[in-house]
Amino acid sequence: MSDDVDFPGRDRLIAAVDAAVGLGSDQATTAALRAALCVLIRDPDVRLPGCVHQPIEDHYARRALYRSPVHGYSIIAMTWGPDQGTPLHDHDGQWCVEGVWTGELEITQYELLDRQDERFRFRAAGGVQAGAGSAGSLIPPHEYHTIRNPSPHAIAVSVHVYRAELARCATFVPDDGEWYRRVERRLEVD
Repeated sequence: MSDDVDFPGRDRLIAAVDAAVGLGSDQATTAALRAALCVLIRDPDVRLPGCVHQPIEDHYARRALYRSPVHGYSIIAMTWGPDQGTPLHDHDGQWCVEGVWTGELEITQYELLDRQDERFRFRAAGGVQAGAGSAGSLIPPHEYHTIRNPSPHAIAVSVHVYRAELARCATFVPDDGEWYRRVERRLEVD
Protein backbone atom coordinates (compact mmCIF):
# COMPACT_ATOMS: atom_id res chain seq x y z
CA MET A 1 0.00 0.00 0.00
CA SER A 2 1.21 3.50 -0.82
CA ASP A 3 1.94 5.82 2.09
CA ASP A 4 -0.55 8.37 0.76
CA VAL A 5 -3.98 6.72 0.79
CA ASP A 6 -7.25 8.53 0.15
CA PHE A 7 -10.20 7.91 2.49
CA PRO A 8 -13.15 9.93 3.80
CA GLY A 9 -11.90 12.45 6.39
CA ARG A 10 -8.23 12.07 5.39
CA ASP A 11 -7.71 15.81 4.96
CA ARG A 12 -9.20 16.51 8.40
CA LEU A 13 -6.88 13.95 10.00
CA ILE A 14 -3.84 15.45 8.26
CA ALA A 15 -4.86 19.01 9.21
CA ALA A 16 -5.21 17.97 12.87
CA VAL A 17 -1.78 16.33 12.88
CA ASP A 18 -0.19 19.32 11.09
CA ALA A 19 -1.67 21.70 13.69
CA ALA A 20 -0.44 19.54 16.60
CA VAL A 21 3.07 19.17 15.18
CA GLY A 22 3.23 22.95 14.83
CA LEU A 23 2.90 23.35 18.62
CA GLY A 24 6.60 22.62 19.10
CA SER A 25 7.14 20.63 22.30
CA ASP A 26 6.64 16.86 22.41
CA GLN A 27 4.23 17.20 25.35
CA ALA A 28 2.05 19.83 23.62
CA THR A 29 2.10 17.92 20.33
CA THR A 30 1.13 14.57 21.83
CA ALA A 31 -1.57 16.10 24.05
CA ALA A 32 -3.15 17.84 21.04
CA LEU A 33 -2.92 14.65 18.98
CA ARG A 34 -4.58 12.55 21.72
CA ALA A 35 -7.48 14.99 21.86
CA ALA A 36 -7.78 15.22 18.06
CA LEU A 37 -7.71 11.45 17.56
CA CYS A 38 -10.45 10.93 20.16
CA VAL A 39 -12.67 13.36 18.24
CA LEU A 40 -11.82 12.02 14.77
CA ILE A 41 -12.30 8.37 15.73
CA ARG A 42 -15.85 9.13 16.88
CA ASP A 43 -16.69 11.17 13.78
CA PRO A 44 -18.78 9.06 11.35
CA ASP A 45 -17.52 11.18 8.43
CA VAL A 46 -13.94 9.93 9.00
CA ARG A 47 -13.68 6.36 7.72
CA LEU A 48 -10.45 4.42 7.30
CA PRO A 49 -9.89 2.50 4.06
CA GLY A 50 -11.56 -0.90 3.92
CA CYS A 51 -8.26 -2.80 3.82
CA VAL A 52 -7.41 -1.79 7.40
CA HIS A 53 -10.36 -3.83 8.64
CA GLN A 54 -8.89 -7.04 7.15
CA PRO A 55 -6.53 -8.89 9.50
CA ILE A 56 -3.55 -10.93 8.39
CA GLU A 57 -3.61 -14.41 9.84
CA ASP A 58 -0.08 -14.78 11.20
CA HIS A 59 0.76 -11.24 12.38
CA TYR A 60 -0.73 -7.86 13.12
CA ALA A 61 -0.81 -5.68 10.01
CA ARG A 62 0.90 -2.29 9.57
CA ARG A 63 -0.60 -0.18 6.78
CA ALA A 64 0.80 3.20 5.83
CA LEU A 65 -1.86 5.89 5.44
CA TYR A 66 0.22 9.07 5.08
CA ARG A 67 3.69 10.53 5.44
CA SER A 68 4.06 14.29 5.66
CA PRO A 69 6.51 15.66 3.10
CA VAL A 70 6.74 18.89 5.14
CA HIS A 71 6.81 17.72 8.78
CA GLY A 72 8.11 14.15 8.31
CA TYR A 73 5.55 12.46 10.58
CA SER A 74 3.85 9.24 9.50
CA ILE A 75 0.37 7.82 10.08
CA ILE A 76 0.03 4.04 10.24
CA ALA A 77 -3.13 1.95 10.71
CA MET A 78 -2.62 -1.34 12.51
CA THR A 79 -4.99 -4.28 12.28
CA TRP A 80 -4.95 -6.73 15.17
CA GLY A 81 -6.49 -10.15 14.62
CA PRO A 82 -7.84 -12.06 17.62
CA ASP A 83 -5.12 -12.55 20.26
CA GLN A 84 -2.45 -10.83 18.12
CA GLY A 85 0.09 -8.58 19.79
CA THR A 86 3.62 -7.24 19.89
CA PRO A 87 6.63 -8.31 21.86
CA LEU A 88 8.07 -5.79 24.31
CA HIS A 89 9.46 -3.03 22.08
CA ASP A 90 10.48 0.62 21.79
CA HIS A 91 9.84 3.28 19.14
CA ASP A 92 13.45 4.00 18.23
CA GLY A 93 13.45 7.17 20.34
CA GLN A 94 10.32 8.68 18.76
CA TRP A 95 7.11 9.93 20.31
CA CYS A 96 3.93 8.24 19.19
CA VAL A 97 0.22 8.77 19.67
CA GLU A 98 -1.98 5.70 19.34
CA GLY A 99 -5.77 5.78 18.98
CA VAL A 100 -8.07 2.75 19.07
CA TRP A 101 -10.41 2.96 16.07
CA THR A 102 -12.36 -0.25 16.61
CA GLY A 103 -12.22 -3.06 19.14
CA GLU A 104 -10.13 -3.05 22.27
CA LEU A 105 -6.40 -3.15 22.94
CA GLU A 106 -4.41 -4.00 26.03
CA ILE A 107 -1.31 -1.81 26.43
CA THR A 108 1.31 -2.63 29.06
CA GLN A 109 4.05 -0.09 29.76
CA TYR A 110 7.44 -1.17 31.07
CA GLU A 111 9.98 0.65 33.19
CA LEU A 112 13.66 0.26 32.29
CA LEU A 113 15.43 -0.63 35.53
CA ASP A 114 18.96 -1.44 34.37
CA ARG A 115 21.07 -2.00 31.29
CA GLN A 116 24.21 -4.07 30.69
CA ASP A 117 25.33 -3.78 27.06
CA GLU A 118 22.55 -5.41 25.00
CA ARG A 119 20.76 -6.80 28.07
CA PHE A 120 17.97 -4.77 29.62
CA ARG A 121 16.05 -5.25 32.85
CA PHE A 122 12.38 -4.26 32.70
CA ARG A 123 9.43 -4.39 35.02
CA ALA A 124 5.79 -3.95 34.02
CA ALA A 125 4.79 -0.47 35.18
CA GLY A 126 1.07 -0.43 34.52
CA GLY A 127 -1.35 -1.08 31.77
CA VAL A 128 -4.63 -0.03 30.29
CA GLN A 129 -7.52 -1.62 28.45
CA ALA A 130 -8.11 0.91 25.68
CA GLY A 131 -11.47 0.85 23.91
CA ALA A 132 -12.62 2.41 20.66
CA GLY A 133 -12.38 6.19 20.77
CA SER A 134 -9.51 6.33 23.25
CA ALA A 135 -5.96 7.52 22.61
CA GLY A 136 -2.66 7.49 24.45
CA SER A 137 0.91 8.55 23.85
CA LEU A 138 4.46 7.46 24.44
CA ILE A 139 7.30 9.93 24.82
CA PRO A 140 10.90 8.73 25.19
CA PRO A 141 12.41 7.64 27.48
CA HIS A 142 9.04 6.13 28.52
CA GLU A 143 8.43 4.26 25.27
CA TYR A 144 8.80 0.58 26.24
CA HIS A 145 5.53 -1.33 25.91
CA THR A 146 3.51 -4.19 24.48
CA ILE A 147 0.18 -3.99 22.64
CA ARG A 148 -2.24 -6.86 22.28
CA ASN A 149 -5.77 -7.54 21.12
CA PRO A 150 -7.23 -9.45 24.09
CA SER A 151 -10.28 -10.70 22.16
CA PRO A 152 -10.32 -14.32 21.04
CA HIS A 153 -12.86 -13.46 18.30
CA ALA A 154 -12.94 -9.77 17.30
CA ILE A 155 -10.41 -7.69 15.38
CA ALA A 156 -9.15 -4.32 16.56
CA VAL A 157 -7.86 -1.40 14.50
CA SER A 158 -5.63 1.39 15.78
CA VAL A 159 -4.11 4.49 14.20
CA HIS A 160 -0.55 5.48 15.15
CA VAL A 161 1.06 8.85 14.49
CA TYR A 162 4.87 8.81 14.73
CA ARG A 163 7.18 11.83 14.83
CA ALA A 164 8.90 10.41 11.73
CA GLU A 165 8.72 7.24 9.68
CA LEU A 166 9.16 4.31 12.03
CA ALA A 167 11.19 1.90 9.92
CA ARG A 168 12.87 0.04 12.77
CA CYS A 169 12.59 -0.57 16.46
CA ALA A 170 14.14 -2.74 19.12
CA THR A 171 12.29 -5.74 20.45
CA PHE A 172 13.23 -7.33 23.73
CA VAL A 173 13.36 -11.12 24.07
CA PRO A 174 13.01 -12.62 27.56
CA ASP A 175 16.38 -13.81 28.83
CA ASP A 176 16.38 -14.41 32.60
CA GLY A 177 13.72 -13.17 35.02
CA GLU A 178 13.32 -9.43 34.45
CA TRP A 179 16.22 -9.43 31.95
CA TYR A 180 15.72 -9.20 28.18
CA ARG A 181 18.02 -9.29 25.15
CA ARG A 182 17.70 -6.44 22.67
CA VAL A 183 17.06 -7.42 19.03
CA GLU A 184 16.90 -4.86 16.19
CA ARG A 185 13.82 -5.26 14.02
CA ARG A 186 13.11 -3.71 10.64
CA LEU A 187 9.46 -2.72 10.32
CA GLU A 188 7.61 -3.29 7.08
CA VAL A 189 4.17 -2.23 5.95
CA ASP A 190 1.63 -4.70 4.63
